[in-house]
Amino acid sequence: MAQALTAGWPHRLFTLPDWEEMPVDESHHIECSEGVLSVTPKPFPRHQLAMTNLVYLIRKHLPPDLIALPEVDVLITESPLTVRAPDVVVTTKAAVEANPPRLAVADIRLAVEIVSEGSRRTDRVTKRSEYAEAGIPDYWIIDLADPVTLTSFHLDRLSYRTAEEHKGVSSLTACGVVFNLDLGALTAL
Repeated sequence: MAQALTAGWPHRLFTLPDWEEMPVDESHHIECSEGVLSVTPKPFPRHQLAMTNLVYLIRKHLPPDLIALPEVDVLITESPLTVRAPDVVVTTKAAVEANPPRLAVADIRLAVEIVSEGSRRTDRVTKRSEYAEAGIPDYWIIDLADPVTLTSFHLDRLSYRTAEEHKGVSSLTACGVVFNLDLGALTAL
């Protein structure tokens, strides 16, 4: 049985060509950190609802040259390979118009992770570190536990400083834009 599960997998860290040759798998959330794959189940509907609502709320605030997108691959580093798929990103319209297979980290203005079962430490520690080292200016972590909270981070040199934790209706700044968000609305049907 173990042989069947590992047949065809490289016996080394993943590279960008390995990543590009992987078959599309819509049933899992797949990322790569320093050449090591991370495979988790797709998030539950409440998570997806929050992600969809957040994209809509963010887009209402953005200037014409920026756009919010859900779940796009972002190439953090090529060697060792790190590819992340934040729940939401804010990027430039020019980057989207170029339509690359994955966005370059330099094009990301804001990355947002919505905490899921099994992602809490990865979102709060690993991704926070990776995104800061890669130079993503703003990072938000949203926890859907009641009450919904948003913790915002802003890049200060090579690390994030915690801006603050937000609940309810909040005003916060990211990408040089002031966002007025009703965090409770993220899970509203």
